[in-house]
Amino acid sequence: MAPTRKPGRGCPGLAVLALFLLAPFVGEFLLGNLTVPQLGLGVLLAPLYGCGALLVREVGRRTGGWPTMVLLAAAYALIEEGPVDQLLWNDSYAGQDLVHGPSFVPGPGTSVELVQAVLALHTVWSVCVPIALVEACVPARRTTPWLGRRGLAVTSVVYVLGASLVFWGNYTEEHFIAPPAQLAVCVVAIVALVVVALRIPRDHPKAPNADTIAAAAALGPAPAPWRVGALALAGTSLYWGPSVLLTADWFEWIGVALWFLVAVGGALAVARWSRRPGWGARHVCALAGGALLTYVWAAFPVRPEDGGSLTADLVSNAVCAALALAVLARAVRTARAEQPEGGIHPPGPSRSAQLGARSYGG
Repeated sequence: MAPTRKPGRGCPGLAVLALFLLAPFVGEFLLGNLTVPQLGLGVLLAPLYGCGALLVREVGRRTGGWPTMVLLAAAYALIEEGPVDQLLWNDSYAGQDLVHGPSFVPGPGTSVELVQAVLALHTVWSVCVPIALVEACVPARRTTPWLGRRGLAVTSVVYVLGASLVFWGNYTEEHFIAPPAQLAVCVVAIVALVVVALRIPRDHPKAPNADTIAAAAALGPAPAPWRVGALALAGTSLYWGPSVLLTADWFEWIGVALWFLVAVGGALAVARWSRRPGWGARHVCALAGGALLTYVWAAFPVRPEDGGSLTADLVSNAVCAALALAVLARAVRTARAEQPEGGIHPPGPSRSAQLGARSYGG
């Protein structure tokens, strides 16, 4: 008799659907841009957000893993806010001028602060956080592709249709198209990110030798997942909190510096930790969870794009926060049950000792 598959642990169809829905939920509703009564608009955005996240994930899992996914997510961010909805250059987008701040650069026709915000919003929260959380919920299929050739083709078509719908909707409201030179700069940046992402070699696990074991031992063990999550929460809050609470012009260049501090410092820390013995799915889930919690609290001071009553906004934020915490709890419970699998594991502890260390912070 064939073994019974545990629900939700190995079904790629459920994972695909979960990522398709979670990406727009985190990217728009948990952020606070949209409220629960605007679920219809969320459905219209799902082909763009959901299929975009799926394509990033599927290409990444076929090529260079997380480094590829991060770069492709950055390309997705520039595609959405550049050619698709023109936010990067439209100085009256939704009635606001987000372009001509102190960090405005005349050539590209946008501001450094705005580009950074777009990259942070979509690279981290719209794409990478949903991917990490859904993957944590399906450990049996966490690092394998979920879509075949037909699924990839359908996802690509739906993504293009979703992007076209968003472009058309924004153009009918804003009647704005950026100059060709500015669009060309953005396209060059997008192509460069995609090319670099696809050139990252796939990380095939190799049998450790004496040199690699010694190098790993010199780095020390990976930090406990809860510490990784706490640092992710602190780092993303350090950037996102002031950008939400402080909107005065004098802070803009300080915010630009904070972005570089958090982005570079976080990337270096994760690159170092991921090479240590014991790094695995629990740590990736913790990174995503820390970033998710930043959106949970930061959504409350953010006003939705359509205005609306403060009461409706706060109730919607509370509902979305509860849903996000439920998703995170599910991901953490599943990730805790996994054996640490990253890094190099020098010989030593017996199997019984290893099984005894499967706690979340072990």
